[in-house]
Amino acid sequence: MNITFKQANTEDIPFLWDMLYEAIYVNENEEKPPRSILNNPELAKYVENWGRGGDLAIIAKDENNQNLGAVWIRLFDDTNKTYGYVDHTTPILSMAILPEFRGKGIGSKLLKEICFLASTNGYKAISLSVDPANKALTLYERIGFKKVGINGTSWDMKLSF
Repeated sequence: MNITFKQANTEDIPFLWDMLYEAIYVNENEEKPPRSILNNPELAKYVENWGRGGDLAIIAKDENNQNLGAVWIRLFDDTNKTYGYVDHTTPILSMAILPEFRGKGIGSKLLKEICFLASTNGYKAISLSVDPANKALTLYERIGFKKVGINGTSWDMKLSF
């Protein structure tokens, strides 16, 4: 599969919302919550009002220009903390791949692309939150993310450049 990457813009916001829903981790024996869960302010803040300073996203596309997945980073601060928050200068990463395209190396490529984009935009690190049962944890560790804390049942992880 030939994969290309595109830096997201405001036209891609609906796909970012789709990917936010796909990013919700659910154990294999559990049913995924209804899409209305995205109305929860704790989740909505990852995409709501997209395009503010520091918002960066990359979309993976196939040779037919079909969206396969996305990765994005966003800054938060002490008054607007969320899962994976380290500090106000470290953007929080979110990522999802459409289910039918998982396990094909797209996530690894997206992570490398967003790390490059983040570092060229002056960021010294990025952080994320992941459930330790999530298969993506292996990918994050392979890229170099280190556990820096626990928030509920999830791990906060950080990658410094």
